[in-house]
Order: sequence, then structure tokens, then C-alpha cells
Amino acid sequence: MSTYIPSEHFRTAENLIYEWARCIDENRVEAIASLLCETGRYTVKSRFNHDRQLPMAIIDCHSPAQLRDRILSMRIANIYAPQHYRHIISGVQIVGTSQDADGVFTLQVRSNYLVVRTMELDGDMKIISTGQCQDEIVLDASTAEGARFKNRLFLYDSRVIETLLIIPI
Repeated sequence: MSTYIPSEHFRTAENLIYEWARCIDENRVEAIASLLCETGRYTVKSRFNHDRQLPMAIIDCHSPAQLRDRILSMRIANIYAPQHYRHIISGVQIVGTSQDADGVFTLQVRSNYLVVRTMELDGDMKIISTGQCQDEIVLDASTAEGARFKNRLFLYDSRVIETLLIIPI
């Protein structure tokens, strides 16, 4: 990578990624919608489909409002056994940058993830997803929000995923 990236940009991006995971792990799932830009997109798709440019995704929210609706449904309409997630994130790397005329930086960031689900009642643990996140993060110092996800793409490694992926990953 030939472009110099200030260390504070890296730390800001890394902290945004960690905050997403922490919100889910601490059962503050509603807060993840506020980590997306107003036109932000959150997608969960198999690496198999992505590599072949196939459009099918198991989650594809095109705005924070759509993500909030999904989370509200999870809270009040869906019936599922109580469970908790734990995210393990590694290999956070900025792989590209751009800056617009207003000084707003956009970072292309890659990271690896692993999500373990623990069932509340019996303590059974299972890896439910592993893969790579491909994020586009906007850093705008002129807004109160600061850093937000423009695009959050989770590419899971398996060709199958558990049918009860209720909680976002």
C-alpha cells in the first residue's frame, strides 16, 4: 500500500469495527444501526456467492431503518432459544483510501471474524460463522457521528449457514 494512512484513522476504523461486535455481544443490538451512514448497507453473504458475483445474500439491509426493522422483529416477533454471541476479530487492515473535496476520508477495511454462539439454557457453544468483513468506512470530522459504515459486507466461509441466524453478526 503506497498511501500514507494516519494512525488515528486506523484506530478509528478499528474501534468502529470493535464497537459493532461489542454491541451485539452485549445485547445492545439496536445500537448497530446507528453505526451505519444514513445510506449505509449491511450484507451477510456466502463467499461462494460473492466470488461468483451471485446476488443472493441471507441478510441485505440497504439502510439503518431496514436494519432497525429487522432487529425490532427479532425482539418482538421471532421466537428462539435465548443465546449470546461472542465475536473474535483479527487482521484489521486498511486496504484502500480516498478523500473527497470536502476532506471526508473513505477507508476500505478488511478484517477476519469468528462468531461463537452460546445457548443460555444449557451452555452449549457452537461456531456459527467465520469469514471476512469487507467494510467501507467514512470518516467525517464535520459531523457528530464521525466514523460510520457506508458498506458492511460479511462474507462467511461456509456454503451453508444455520437457518436461525436471527441476531445480526
